[in-house]
Amino acid sequence: MSIQFVKYHGLGNDFILVDNRHSSDPCLTPEQAIDWCDRHFGIGADGVIFALPGQAGTDYTMRIFNSDGSEPEMCGNGIRCLARFIADLEGKGSSTVSYQIHTLAGVMVPKLQADGQVTVDMGLPRLLASEIPTTLTAPDDKVVNQTLEVTGQTWEVTCVSMGNPHCITFVDDVASIPLEAIGPQFEHHAAFPQRTNTEFIQVVSPDYLKMRVWERGAGITLACGTGACASLVAAVLTGRSNRRATVELPGGCLDIEWSDDQRLYMTGPATRVFVGEWVG
Repeated sequence: MSIQFVKYHGLGNDFILVDNRHSSDPCLTPEQAIDWCDRHFGIGADGVIFALPGQAGTDYTMRIFNSDGSEPEMCGNGIRCLARFIADLEGKGSSTVSYQIHTLAGVMVPKLQADGQVTVDMGLPRLLASEIPTTLTAPDDKVVNQTLEVTGQTWEVTCVSMGNPHCITFVDDVASIPLEAIGPQFEHHAAFPQRTNTEFIQVVSPDYLKMRVWERGAGITLACGTGACASLVAAVLTGRSNRRATVELPGGCLDIEWSDDQRLYMTGPATRVFVGEWVG
């Protein structure tokens, strides 16, 4: 089996992109994606993204397998990389162009900017416990400043869904968080029936947040676009930030805006790293 691929990253959150426009089903199995993502015995990535034909009137469909073989609903850094990949496939790499992308979290609209950045209309945040989902409070209530016990410690958390679940907690110093030890405990906590992404946020100022993330299905990553969006929403809901802020992640910065129309807009880079061929 020979498959062409292109490696991209969004602030160090790296993905293998595959041109899958010939079929509505991914050309790899989740087990094969695990092999591809292995950083010692494979290509190495946080996930494999497939560009499939559009559906329900969209231009393309996005599917993604995480490095553990699970399939998330969406990926913010990943969809910026997908938009750049599609533009390169179409010979529009230097153009200002937008796409309607069907995802398991709904339709997303990334737009390539003249400066090389990509802005994505990430849609509306979902705030009710049943939408996240979590059992931390009643299904029709928002999950704001709720207590959660993890590894014998009580944390105050706010939860947001961007089509995928996020659990956000605010801390004085993100660098001091033992992420590798407690990240899995949050992800697999019984309060989250579909597991959860977990963000630890340090508020530097109302328009500047520092973030570290444990991603569901991928572990520690250098950036998470949906997590940055969810974290800004949580910061606004708890009175900690403005509706537009820079979110600093280990891999770099994203510009996040929760606009007056209640939609979230994420702007950041998508960088091509190399082109290759898998021969298996």
